[in-house]
Amino acid sequence: MDKRPIGVFDSGMGGLTAVRQLQVMLPGEDIVYFGDTGRVPYGTRSPETIRQYAEQDIRFLLSQDVKFLLAACGTVSSTLPKSYTEALPVPYVGVVGAAVAAAAAATKNGRIGVIATPASIRSRSYETRIRDILPDAEIFTRSCPMFVPLVENGYVGPNDPITTAIAHEYLDEIRAKGVDTLILGCTHYPLIAHIIAQVMGPDVTLIDSGREAALKTRDMLTRMNLLSDAGQGTTRYFMSDSPESFSSAIRLFIGPQGEGTASQIAIEQY
Repeated sequence: MDKRPIGVFDSGMGGLTAVRQLQVMLPGEDIVYFGDTGRVPYGTRSPETIRQYAEQDIRFLLSQDVKFLLAACGTVSSTLPKSYTEALPVPYVGVVGAAVAAAAAATKNGRIGVIATPASIRSRSYETRIRDILPDAEIFTRSCPMFVPLVENGYVGPNDPITTAIAHEYLDEIRAKGVDTLILGCTHYPLIAHIIAQVMGPDVTLIDSGREAALKTRDMLTRMNLLSDAGQGTTRYFMSDSPESFSSAIRLFIGPQGEGTASQIAIEQY
């Protein structure tokens, strides 16, 4: 047993969807979350900048004595090289591998769609990993740069006309390809999964990358005997911009059960 917290990080607020899943799956675990709200989005940055930011995020979480790292960011998970993550002093999981495994298991016709940030799509990480499992899969990708700012600005209502119109712009072509599985390759996207599902139709399975990463985290902690035996865990939130807006994001992404302390840090110092 290990009472140290789980460290979770994202470029902004989207990783809170993974935190919500962890709180449900592992209620006894303490969690430390860092959202780089002062430098969001990562998805339009260069690979070099993304890696610099991610390494700073990780150094901050390691300073909090975490026992595990979850990169709840498809862009980071697509960009950080395996040689770096394997050398970390604690176990690490990213959302890409977890989501790909779930999609490969879910598809029946081998036609898989992937929506993610521009950087994730450019990296071709989802395509590469899918073909490692399903060499004959047909993969259709689309970058969706507007989804993150829409979510972070609260355009998440079930029939929001702006988000719905943009979802059609991004997804109609993928739907026309006959995919039966769609990876939500950014942890912001589950907040608008209801709109995405309406556009894609009832025959398409949506893969929530944050949920799959949380499941992978639980499995790894169990296998490595790192679970806490505490009765009820707590969550501490850190961000690189003002905590006021972040508090409202916690309510949006997690709900009242997500309450915890929220503090601003100078991430550039790490």
